[in-house]
Amino acid sequence: MIRVAPSILAADLLHLYDEIQKVVSAGCDVLHVDVMDGHFVPNLSFGPDFVNEIHQAFPELKLDVHLMMEHPEQYIRRFAKGAWNITVHAEITANLPDVLEEIKDCGVCRGISLKPATPVSNIVHLLDKTDLVLIMTVEPGFGGQPFKWEMLDKLRELRRIGYQGLLEADGGLTMDNLPECKQAGLDVAVMGTAVYRSQHLLEDIQKIHSL
Repeated sequence: MIRVAPSILAADLLHLYDEIQKVVSAGCDVLHVDVMDGHFVPNLSFGPDFVNEIHQAFPELKLDVHLMMEHPEQYIRRFAKGAWNITVHAEITANLPDVLEEIKDCGVCRGISLKPATPVSNIVHLLDKTDLVLIMTVEPGFGGQPFKWEMLDKLRELRRIGYQGLLEADGGLTMDNLPECKQAGLDVAVMGTAVYRSQHLLEDIQKIHSL
C-alpha cells in the first residue's frame, strides 16, 4: 500500500490545524514537512519549533521532515524532537555517514534524498545506513512543477540492487502517475496540490491505498 504524505507547503497556513486534521481524517498517517534554508534551495520555510508544535498537537501523526539545507547537521537534534523521519540530501558537504548516525542516535528514521541530476550510484555505499530514500521527481524548492517521468528509473534501480527500505518520491505526483510509481517500487507519495486541492479527498486517499 502506498502511504500518502501530504506536503504542508500546499496547505492553507492560516488554517493549518484544520488543514492537518483534514488529511488525518481522510486516512493519512504521514505528514511531509519541507524545511528550506534559502541557500540549498532558493526558498525559505519552517523551523524546528514549528515541527515540534505540530507534534504536540498531533502526537500520533508521523512527521516526515525533509531538510533541504546546506548544513542540516547543525539542526538534527532540534528537529528530532518532533520528527518520525529526517531526510537529508546526498548533495550536502557534511559527512553523510556521521549525519545519518546522529539521526539514528536520536531515535528517528534516517532518510537520504537525491536531486534529479544526482545518480543512485552516489548513495549505494550509504543504503545500509538508511531507512528511506527520497527521490526528487522535480527540482526541489517550489511546488507545482511537472513530474519528471525519468526519475522512475531511480526507483527501479534501487529495487533492482536490493534496497529494502522505504522508497519515497516528491514532486508532481498525481492520481495519473501513481500507478506507474507503485510499479516502480514506491512506498510513500509526497503530494501537495493533488491533496490539498482535491474535491474528493477521502475517495482519492482510498484509491491510492488500493493501488
